[in-house]
Amino acid sequence: MSPPPVLSELEWRGFVQQATPGLAAHFARGPVTAYCGFDPTAPSLQIGNLMPLMLLANLQRHGHRPIVLMGGGTGLIGDPSGKRGERPLLTKEQIRENLQRQRDQMARFLEFGAGATAALLLDNAKWLGALGLIDFLRDVGKHFTVNVMLQKESVQARLETGLSYTEFSYMLLQAYDFLHLFRERQCTLQVGGSDQWGNITAGVDLIRRVENGEAHGLVAPLVTMASGQKFGKSDAGALYLDPALTSPYKFYQFWINVDDRDVESYLKLFTLKSKDEIEALVSQHKKDPAARAAQSALATDVTTRAHGADAAASAAAAAGVLFGDFDPRGAGPRVFEILAQEIPTTSVARDVVTLVDAVVQTGLAKSKSEARRAIEQGGIYVNQQRADEITPADWIGGGSLLLRKGKKDYALLKAQ
Repeated sequence: MSPPPVLSELEWRGFVQQATPGLAAHFARGPVTAYCGFDPTAPSLQIGNLMPLMLLANLQRHGHRPIVLMGGGTGLIGDPSGKRGERPLLTKEQIRENLQRQRDQMARFLEFGAGATAALLLDNAKWLGALGLIDFLRDVGKHFTVNVMLQKESVQARLETGLSYTEFSYMLLQAYDFLHLFRERQCTLQVGGSDQWGNITAGVDLIRRVENGEAHGLVAPLVTMASGQKFGKSDAGALYLDPALTSPYKFYQFWINVDDRDVESYLKLFTLKSKDEIEALVSQHKKDPAARAAQSALATDVTTRAHGADAAASAAAAAGVLFGDFDPRGAGPRVFEILAQEIPTTSVARDVVTLVDAVVQTGLAKSKSEARRAIEQGGIYVNQQRADEITPADWIGGGSLLLRKGKKDYALLKAQ
């Protein structure tokens, strides 16, 4: 018997590393409600959160209902999974603020609203906050043995460096979340990254023990980069979905610069493009890797989903101005606003500045004599055109002028 279409799709895209026995038969019986938890201990989601979001999006596209569970309660504790040390505890006010900001980002990837497959966004603080310690230990804690909990990978990894009782109890809280959603929302599947396998199977076991019910877990492999660098990191640090923390241009640049060895798997994981579309892009990429058509499609798709079509187009145009063949004279003010955030920018009086002065003022040359030599040797470009002077027509994009020395040294002039 062939697996259900949704499971085949998830496997082809690379979302399945491990699953509980019987999941295929469970899918075959009809629509499933599935949930994934997100930790609101940061003011924004990072691109590392895209994998579980896209997993939920694929489930929704195949007729299943996703639940986004925000850890307003568990976030006060901290999940030890994948962490070398204990997280700093945040205040309830910080958690609430982070949760609200992340909620808005979720809506760009999943369809909320009405209907059988409409996504739900819930906060576990609503039920965890009402739990009494004695009742919780009697009703939930008695179903867990310390021996089994110590065998979980998330616990084992921290035994040498130290694990507080606070974090040790996290597994019980996550298991109770699954039990609560099973009872209240008929949720029978929890998904996440592979580091969550121990926590997920703890919930599956709790549902079986308490409700004699059938529940399942599915985990995806942690996303890696062929270069060896940690996924979701740039030279400047983590990449966020919040444009105030990571600009759409930097976000776009991460995807456009994806290693050739990673681009096919990232197209499968982070876009909803069909198998035929991805195979066509990969084939095109193999014929002409320098064109980076696959990376361009990936960057445009993910940036559009995260920030909107206008932001993606502007980011692509800005990148084209700096690194491609996009003529800056055709760029609008928005593109120059992006450039002003990414390259050194100097304000000048457009009517009096000369090219020699501009090259010196922007730091592209240390002296006027050095600037003159660079100009005479053809090494200075105005709006990507070799130049020996600045003319009124060079002020474009709402009063901007792009300077370049050699191949890579850029500066932007803004008219006062």
